[in-house]
Amino acid sequence: MKSMLPDEVDIPTIANDVRYGEGMPVVLIHGIAASLHDWDDLIPELTNNGHASYALDLLGHGDSPKLDSHAYQMEWLYEHFSKWIRSLHLTEPAIIIGHSLGGHLALEYARRDSAWTRGLVLVNPFYSRSQLNTLLRRPYSRRNLRGLLAGKAPEWLYRAFVDIASVAMRPDNRALHSLPQRVRAQTALDYTRTAPGIYNVPNTIEDLTDHVSSISIPTLVVWGERDQTLAPSSFPKLVNAMPRATGKSFRAGHVPHQSHAREFNQVVMEFLRGLA
Repeated sequence: MKSMLPDEVDIPTIANDVRYGEGMPVVLIHGIAASLHDWDDLIPELTNNGHASYALDLLGHGDSPKLDSHAYQMEWLYEHFSKWIRSLHLTEPAIIIGHSLGGHLALEYARRDSAWTRGLVLVNPFYSRSQLNTLLRRPYSRRNLRGLLAGKAPEWLYRAFVDIASVAMRPDNRALHSLPQRVRAQTALDYTRTAPGIYNVPNTIEDLTDHVSSISIPTLVVWGERDQTLAPSSFPKLVNAMPRATGKSFRAGHVPHQSHAREFNQVVMEFLRGLA
């Protein structure tokens, strides 16, 4: 199937989203094969501390529209996201929080719409394909292979993989899993709801390594030291490259906002208080 160029695709405006609270706006962007439920632990904290929270299912994810394509492009996701955020009719700049691929979208938004970005929280952000380990880089480079396999896998198989990964990245010997049961169940469900063509997106991202030094917005970079998806050494490099960035690491894997929710929330709220 011939891949469609971004200007040949009618990107929908509608996105499945949630909106809570009042106050300084915070926009939350999940990563690949996830959903707005990534932020179920953070949103109540934001609401209780006087923030308006806005989270969406990205194009091809969750309950948002799916395109009939085996090869999604990063620019499609960005266009869908930017249409959605404009539809919010915010009256003041927002704090953008993004995880993994959502971190890439957050950086792009800050680069393109800096006037509407009050601050950034980047959680294990994906800003360059060089961050991927070799085993992951190869499947993503084999066009559509991972997506086709993902589209045929049953939910129970995803759940088995999630449970195994949760045990593998537990922080100590006291807990069997690093992720709560409800998070593991939601993660498996989100995989089944993701359009197979989404797995082509990492092949199409722009390397932001040479651009991040121009983003002079207050930024907090949070990451897990045991991330097996993106190289942990890449996150301190990002902190050093961004003029107004600070960093915080956890003894965690790729999803510290879910595996260490309480500590993660505390760090984020402290950062947000500094932006008030």
